[in-house]
Amino acid sequence: MAYLLANPPAPEKWDFLSLLHGWRADSLEFIRHQAPKIVLVIIASFILIRILRLVTKKVAAIQTRKLPTGVRAQQVRTLASVITSVGIFVIVFVAALEVLSFLGLNLGPLLASAGIAGLAIGFGAQTLVHDFINGFFILLENQYDIGDTVRIAGVKGVVEAMSLRHTVLRDDDGTVHTVPNSAIQIVSNTTRDWSQLSLHVVVAYNESSEKIVGLLQKVGEDVRHDPAYANDIVSDIQVPGIDRIGNGEAEYLMLVKTRPTKQYPVSRELRRRIKEAFEKNNVQTAGPGKLYVMDQGVSHS
Repeated sequence: MAYLLANPPAPEKWDFLSLLHGWRADSLEFIRHQAPKIVLVIIASFILIRILRLVTKKVAAIQTRKLPTGVRAQQVRTLASVITSVGIFVIVFVAALEVLSFLGLNLGPLLASAGIAGLAIGFGAQTLVHDFINGFFILLENQYDIGDTVRIAGVKGVVEAMSLRHTVLRDDDGTVHTVPNSAIQIVSNTTRDWSQLSLHVVVAYNESSEKIVGLLQKVGEDVRHDPAYANDIVSDIQVPGIDRIGNGEAEYLMLVKTRPTKQYPVSRELRRRIKEAFEKNNVQTAGPGKLYVMDQGVSHS
């Protein structure tokens, strides 16, 4: 000390020493108070990410075991992946903000700039965001699967592919329709759970109602217990009776519940057997040489 008093250092050295002393003090202050908080935030973020991954993986595994189709299981895994990714992003984003605040950075201008940029991106990509949100809920609610026949956004066809952004349909003539999920407001799924076939049989007005109803019930029972169609029909075929009368005709109604997509072969077989039964029992047709058997009003649960 006596030496320093006798030989004081140059002003430049004093500045360097004071800077070094201030840096050392700041470092010790940071290590004592801020560094443990940063480490705690990092550890907490890591634990939360691990818990999120374990929970989503466990839930996806449980739901996959309950589901009958591999397609739906794949959808559940996709949803779990999306939820995990979003959750990790949120955790990392919040942790980064906390760490930056501990480092002494002013987050106000940064958050304001991010908000303006996010608003601009949101306006520019709102349709894309709408696609992803709609797609997420379509998968979450299992509104349709690959292979289902659906009517969405004014087009109808078989679902060939689906993602968070769009759904691909192929209609009866082979045309492929790519429908953005944001355009889907109403989903009409014609292959979910069961299908109901309404078969309308028109014969001459003067035919006995009991005779026609009996013949239709007999045809229905035969088809219901035919091994080739027994698994396709989910309940007994109903013949409520006359549905309409007019112009010298009487229209009888048959109601058939079938498995999805099986209503078409069942209806063809019913029409064939009705024709044979009417020919065998000399049933008069609705007009000269005419017999009407029409499919109408297919509905689904």
